[in-house]
Amino acid sequence: MSRSQTRNNGKFWPTVRPLIWDKAQQLYQEDQAKTMGTDFKGMTATHKELREAGYFHTAKLIVLRNLYLQNKGILKSART
Repeated sequence: MSRSQTRNNGKFWPTVRPLIWDKAQQLYQEDQAKTMGTDFKGMTATHKELREAGYFHTAKLIVLRNLYLQNKGILKSART
């Protein structure tokens, strides 16, 4: 069995992990847009770059917090 096949056994992480990567990419692009100004071309980072720069960890905290708040009925959407 390949690694990707073993990861999709659960119900929670296989659905949450793409949300985390999307949020990490969003955070990266927001930072790039702030620092590059008009030179920003909308480039994307690799998963390795997102992990090394700390965007994945920050995105994970944001997404998990939003899901927790959504389940408690405090937050309307998990994608904020």
